[in-house]
Amino acid sequence: MSSFGPGKTKEVIFSMEEGSVKMFLRGRPVLMLIPDELAPTYSLDTRSEPPSSRLKLHWVYGYRGRDCRANLYLLPTGEIVYFVASVAVLYSVEEQRQRHYLGHNDDIKCLAVHPDMVTIATGQVAGTTKEGKPLPPHVRIWDSVSLSTLHVLGLGVFDRAVCCVGFSKSNGGNLLCAVDESNDHMLSVWDWAKEAKVVDGKCSNEAVLVATFHPTDPTLLITCGKSHIYFWSLEGGSLSKRQGLFEKHEKPKYVLCVTFLEGGDVVTGDSGGNLYVWGKGGNRITQAVLGAHDGGVFGLCALRDGTLVSGGGRDRRVVLWGSDYSKLQEVEVPEDFGPVRTVAEGREDTLYVGTTRNSILQGSIHTGFSLLIQGHVEELWGLAAHPSQAQFVTCGQDKLVHLWSAESHQPLWSRSIEDPARSAGFHPSGSVLAVGTVTGRWLLLDTETHDLVAIHTDGNEQISVVSFSPDGAYLAVGSHDNLVYVYTVDQGGRKVSRLGKCSGHSSFITHLDWAHDSSCFVTNSGDYEILYWDPATCKQITSTDAVRNMEWATATCVLGFGVFGIWSEGADGTDINAVARSHDGKLLVSADDFGKVHLFSYPCCQPRASSHKYGGHSSHVTNVAFLWDDSVVLTTGGKDTSVLQWRVV
Repeated sequence: MSSFGPGKTKEVIFSMEEGSVKMFLRGRPVLMLIPDELAPTYSLDTRSEPPSSRLKLHWVYGYRGRDCRANLYLLPTGEIVYFVASVAVLYSVEEQRQRHYLGHNDDIKCLAVHPDMVTIATGQVAGTTKEGKPLPPHVRIWDSVSLSTLHVLGLGVFDRAVCCVGFSKSNGGNLLCAVDESNDHMLSVWDWAKEAKVVDGKCSNEAVLVATFHPTDPTLLITCGKSHIYFWSLEGGSLSKRQGLFEKHEKPKYVLCVTFLEGGDVVTGDSGGNLYVWGKGGNRITQAVLGAHDGGVFGLCALRDGTLVSGGGRDRRVVLWGSDYSKLQEVEVPEDFGPVRTVAEGREDTLYVGTTRNSILQGSIHTGFSLLIQGHVEELWGLAAHPSQAQFVTCGQDKLVHLWSAESHQPLWSRSIEDPARSAGFHPSGSVLAVGTVTGRWLLLDTETHDLVAIHTDGNEQISVVSFSPDGAYLAVGSHDNLVYVYTVDQGGRKVSRLGKCSGHSSFITHLDWAHDSSCFVTNSGDYEILYWDPATCKQITSTDAVRNMEWATATCVLGFGVFGIWSEGADGTDINAVARSHDGKLLVSADDFGKVHLFSYPCCQPRASSHKYGGHSSHVTNVAFLWDDSVVLTTGGKDTSVLQWRVV
């Protein structure tokens, strides 16, 4: 972060003579031209008002299955509850409706449902604010009907992250256990209604994956994880632990999951593919199902009828076991969705399966499983809204391209490509999509058939922006090699031929906007330059008069007179990743590095303009776009891999 001492309070300098404003990012001057019609009345002191419009989170795409467990449950309302980024999602599959708990300010790592089936606990990781202050890890207890926060536990107590939570199941569920990610993985027990810690103890210096109370014995807790299972007794305000004894059985590298049978027996699944039954109240194995799965057993769920379901990692099988542990039936989850992470019982014979590829499936052992929630699996940057329909595309490091319906919230199609993707853009006809990758390759896809139309390579660096001109005659490809490659376009986007390259930037290209009449385009670069280009000649336009009053078809450049109010005091030029103007020209949305989405009035040309601010993403928000009719804003989270759909209200 750059900050300015007393002699340098003016971060922005307005020059009436030149009709320009100069702002500073990391001490570098950024010169921006004021259109002639605004120059005579422009003043730096005019107060900017935030817009009367607001954003309301409407839909969350994605699920965190890649590294979290036991985080999918059916509630009596018919909603399934799970999380991604810093949002806990309540999704009614029948009504195709989501509600969202937005109390967290960073990644949620774990979730537990109280025996009353209304109260929910979620635990989060440590974060930092925009100002660099720590956000401590904690547990939030909330009401799944009203979405109100009831209690906050452990501020200043937990270290790094809360990775496991569990309510006591007998005695009215008045206790909550939690494990953090400190070196000792401290296990603590809380009287959650009083927000008071009852007791804590060192759990293990290895990873802890599960912490849970026994369903009928309120004094018994179980934790398991890397090379251990512990049976804890909670008596007279102290915790004592016994190690689970594997005796003649092979000791697994990880004990991955736990469930309880009606009689009180404990069943564990482990990385060796085995199910072990631990007799009620004991720490010895009374029965073993060896090789239940090929690879780890990631999920276990005891069903209402006394049978047991297990979910496999490598083998992706969901297996139904009888009360005598005989195998009754099994079904394989399709390979595209990845290994099973967790299994939850739904109504009648429905099961919900969360997978390690961040998807949620619905189905049964008899019928097989179909996709309910599709997620991205790795860092996500590519986003583009369809020019004339309620559809949008996302693409990411996971080499997946999804075309979504913003109405049904399902992918219309998905396809994998050979390289991690970074950027996307539609031809104005909507029938062709360009996708830029991190290797310098970029592709054209047919949006109807999702077939590959063409593949090109420009340089060997990442393609940060692919953008067709509004008239569909040109395609500009901006690269991390500091160049913009310009193509002429024919046959509605299906045929492109390279016209030339624009060289003049001394850093990588970050953003690009076309003029309304397609006569020129403007670029931003990593060292905060704003340059203008003639696509027909690939030459830089150096005359300020030629571009000062240009009308721009889009405003995705983060540097420019119409948007510079998005930058906060002392901002680093990398703090804002993306910006988008509404098609009616009234609103501007920005995506920042602190998990926040900001809504401004457009033009946004007063220093440090006021905005409405929204959370939901947890890491950097990487991209933002308006749907073609401005009814919806879409945002992508980088490391949180989620896509959030906001209604403009």
